Amino acid sequence: MWYNSKKEYEMRVLLNYDEIPMQEKFIIMEELWENMSRQAKDKGFTPDWHLDVLTNREKNIQNSQSYFSDLETAKERLQKLA
Repeated sequence: MWYNSKKEYEMRVLLNYDEIPMQEKFIIMEELWENMSRQAKDKGFTPDWHLDVLTNREKNIQNSQSYFSDLETAKERLQKLA
């Protein structure tokens, strides 16, 4: 248990991760990520410089200056760099 910055009571949930099946872990992780992403957007947690980088990357994709790779191609490229 702890208090947040507004001195509101919050409850901490402790999980034994070793006892949770892998599929359930992924579900928990996806739900947590979705929640955090929504809160970050709503509360402005994403820094402006990061939004600028993402905007530039989207423009580069639209202008064919950048491209997406499938996972296998990306792995091969990374292995050549190592």
